[in-house]
Order: sequence, then C-alpha cells, then structure tokens
Amino acid sequence: MKITVIGLGLIGGSIAKDLKSQLNVDVCGVDASEDHMKLALELGLVHSVADLEVGIQGADMVIISIPVNKIEGLLPRVLDQIGDKTTVIDVGSTKDDICKTVSKHPDRKRFVAAHPLAGTEFSGPAAAIKGLFQNKKNIICEKEKSAPDALDSALKLFESLGMTTTFMSPKEHDKHLAYVSHLSHVSSFMLGLTVLEIEKDEKQIFDLAGTGFASTVRLAKSNPQTWSAIFNKNRKFLLEALDSYILHLQNFRNHIDTKNTEAIEQLMAESNKIKRILQ
Repeated sequence: MKITVIGLGLIGGSIAKDLKSQLNVDVCGVDASEDHMKLALELGLVHSVADLEVGIQGADMVIISIPVNKIEGLLPRVLDQIGDKTTVIDVGSTKDDICKTVSKHPDRKRFVAAHPLAGTEFSGPAAAIKGLFQNKKNIICEKEKSAPDALDSALKLFESLGMTTTFMSPKEHDKHLAYVSHLSHVSSFMLGLTVLEIEKDEKQIFDLAGTGFASTVRLAKSNPQTWSAIFNKNRKFLLEALDSYILHLQNFRNHIDTKNTEAIEQLMAESNKIKRILQ
C-alpha cells in the first residue's frame, strides 16, 4: 500500500513515522522544501521522497499536512490527479473553508476532511514523534460526502495511529476549536509577549518561571506562520472567542481594582468547574 504524505512537518512527519513502521506500507514524502525532504529521509520518516506529481502517482492514500491557507489551493489539484480508488485526507486545523473549496469537485467523494487533535509547540521534520497520536481524538467532517470506502480507509488509518474518531460539521468544528485550541494559542502568545515586554531581564524570567508559567506559555513557542494562517482562516469564530475572553479578563480586572475578594473567588470557583470535563 502506497501512502503519500504531503507536508513533512510535525504532524505529517509524525504520521509518516508511525506508518513507516507498519507492515506492507510504502511511505512517500512530498514537501515544498528540499531541505525538509532530505531531512525526512535522513531521519527515517519516509521510505522515499518525490515531487507532487510523482508522489501522487499510484498512491492508495494521500495525506495533506500543510498550513491551512495552502490546503485550499493544493487539494483540488490533488483530486484532479488521483486514481479512482485513492483516498485523500487533509489534517488541517480548520475545516469550513477547505470543505467549501471542493464541495463541487467531481471527485469530492474521494476526500475525507479530518483533524487529528495532537501536536506539540515544535515544528519541522525533526519535531516528528513516534506515537504522537496514541490515545488522542480525531475529528472527521462531512462524512456523508465521502465515499464509504474512502471513509473506511480514513477511519482505519486513524485507528492504526491509536486515535478514536468523532464526527461533526465543519462550522461546528471551527467554532469549538476556536475556543478550546485557537484561543489557547492566542492567550499563550500574548502572555509571552506581555512578560517579555515587562521583564527585560531574560535571566530573571528563567530563574523565576515556575511550572505554572512554563506550561501556560508553552504554546507561545509554536510556529507563527502556522498559527497566523489558522487564526486568519477561523477569524469569525476566533473573534467571538476573543471578545468573550476579553470581557472575562476586564471583569476580573475590575474586581481586583475594587478589592472585591468575594467576587474574585466566585469567578475562580466557577472556573474550577472545568475539572468536571478535564480530569
């Protein structure tokens, strides 16, 4: 079985690394960066590398793992060139615009819109991790628009990576991810910026940063190009999330300003209820 992975960064590279260890799977890597393809070979993430046309040729499955602002341009080209039984999967962090792009494509049924919920703050082929997706969640959108065999192939792929899959609409996906993922990254980026602006002594930051700060600001180390594309693609729902977040911050600030300890504790107690969801 030939599986072609387009985009050999953290997610694509980690998928390739896991697939390469499976029996009867030939993994071909495609990337816009020659350096990335060379490194992916050196690191053993793939069996071979190729340009787009050669990589797609004869593939049983094509996995597109590139920045979300690039997927819309590439996905129709890939669907134009695949075989009748090839399954094409994207793993982008936004879904609505991507799904709309190919909604009327004659081979839309060969496409499965997915989003494996896994990652780290690092990027590039060297960031690829074996087992990154183990026991993680995966989301598939518009399953009814995918051919049954294409959907089945995608489900088996994610199951082989150790994931469980849920289904939702593209808009539902983008709205939920704006709150539980994208807003978290914005918050982390801006927290990092705030601390760097106030505390000019970098050694002090290093010496005084506890585990709470380190874990909260960890996402600020993420790739700016990757996340600016995600923020722009999901700006409608992200702006809603930001507006709500800013209101809560302003409310909390006001209570601190007025020394309203009871209100501060009440807000934090309300927030503690997240423990019911996240054990």
